[in-house]
Amino acid sequence: MKQSIKIAWLYPDLMSTYGDRGNVIALQKRAAWRGIEASVVPVTLETNVKALAGSDIFFMGGAQDRQQKLAGEDFLKHKGPVVKEMIEAGVPALFVCAAYQFAGHYYKPYRGEKIPGAGIFDLYTVHPGDQAKRLIGNVVARVVHPETLSGTVIVGFENHGGRTHLGPKMQPLAKVIKGNGNNGDDGWEGAVYKNAIGSYFHGPLLPKNPMIADWLLAKAVGTLIPIDDTLEVMANNAMR
Repeated sequence: MKQSIKIAWLYPDLMSTYGDRGNVIALQKRAAWRGIEASVVPVTLETNVKALAGSDIFFMGGAQDRQQKLAGEDFLKHKGPVVKEMIEAGVPALFVCAAYQFAGHYYKPYRGEKIPGAGIFDLYTVHPGDQAKRLIGNVVARVVHPETLSGTVIVGFENHGGRTHLGPKMQPLAKVIKGNGNNGDDGWEGAVYKNAIGSYFHGPLLPKNPMIADWLLAKAVGTLIPIDDTLEVMANNAMR
């Protein structure tokens, strides 16, 4: 098992809505509780892509429209291709909300042309128009992929206007029990590709669902030492 890891936090100054930084804190803490040092490297617009080398986990969160545009342009042109290559090689990653959309093929706004994505995930997102309801509220879902977590109930908070549709190369993360998920129609929430997860769950995702944090850590370091999750399980149960 590796004794130290590097977490690349993509655009922490622009993409960290609804407490998404809690995902990075959860990864750090759950690694530290096992004696694993987890250093966090902030990756901003100004950061050279060379800083991504040696990353063990990637994280990218959500944002408002202006911040999404700034980060999206840089991610598409500079960081995205490197991240895509590393994810193809098996590096674990978590993309939340706007980042989840960025990782797909494109985002189609209500008006205007398609906005291209990084093509890391085989999915696309379409905004149905300003008269369509926004998908917002607490969500409960049952994990279907990865298989090692199948049947686990996860909780979170969603707030998005876009509807995301998965392509044939993607596996859904979970089946919605309560809430809307990817698009409010097909019943799926999130997506899994290799060791990368995309999700609309804010709140943030990992402190509420530590089993997903441990899955990402295990993909980065190997088999993990069990720790006492009594409080985390109680909190997860209370939010269902």
